[in-house]
Amino acid sequence: MPPLALIAGQGRLPEVLAERLRAEGREVIYCAYHDAAPGAVTPDLTFRLETMGSLLKALGKRGATEACFAGGIRRPKLDPRALDLATVPLLGRFVSALGKGDDGALRVVLGLFEERGMTVRAAHEILPDLLPPAGVLGRVTPDEDARADAARAAEIVSALGRADVGQGCVVARRQALAIEAMPGTDWMLATLRDRPEGLPAGGVLYKAPKPVQDRRVDLPTIGPDTIRAAQAAGLTGVALAEGGVMILDRPATIQAADEAGLFLWVRPTGELG
Repeated sequence: MPPLALIAGQGRLPEVLAERLRAEGREVIYCAYHDAAPGAVTPDLTFRLETMGSLLKALGKRGATEACFAGGIRRPKLDPRALDLATVPLLGRFVSALGKGDDGALRVVLGLFEERGMTVRAAHEILPDLLPPAGVLGRVTPDEDARADAARAAEIVSALGRADVGQGCVVARRQALAIEAMPGTDWMLATLRDRPEGLPAGGVLYKAPKPVQDRRVDLPTIGPDTIRAAQAAGLTGVALAEGGVMILDRPATIQAADEAGLFLWVRPTGELG
């Protein structure tokens, strides 16, 4: 089978995918973004936006027919001085992409891979067990107040998503306490500890994809650290949109929620409260 190009950003997701695919005998070309934190997997290729043309050429020479984007990548600042010759012809498209918001920029990048004959596959398409089933995953069940907070949070995240802003928020007593922006979920939760009025008395972290995003890339992801951050922020639980949020290390994440006394709930599509 031809190799798969794994375009790796921050976090554990790229490593999980590489480990599982290689264990199944699939050849993986691990392409690490230049400022991603070093992980357990040694990169085959390292790239930046200004060398994207060379990356695409290298993947073509190695026979890659599929690509999977995994892990977070902060929106880069394009440095024209760092462009290599293979990337210069793409400059106009990059400038246009960087003005289109996160989802618009990702669509432009995906198009470059598709134009070179690579099929872009979602992480959860490769590993379906990353998407949990609907329902309560641990021992703690959300009460009526928590379900109402999650419903309110779903409305807020949907509105944020249409503006291409974020994929999560915290709601308590139907009031938004924090919304996710570029720094991410951990930063958002950490800000709750600095509120003038102190930690909230309860509240729900809700995560969901943007309504119109390309679900092959940038689906929100949580893991045990998310649960611990929610506990430190004084929340009562975490709610996820069904079919739209990946869980890394699901058993460990459920265990962390049970130990923290937090609910972990995959909110069904169409849930009203």
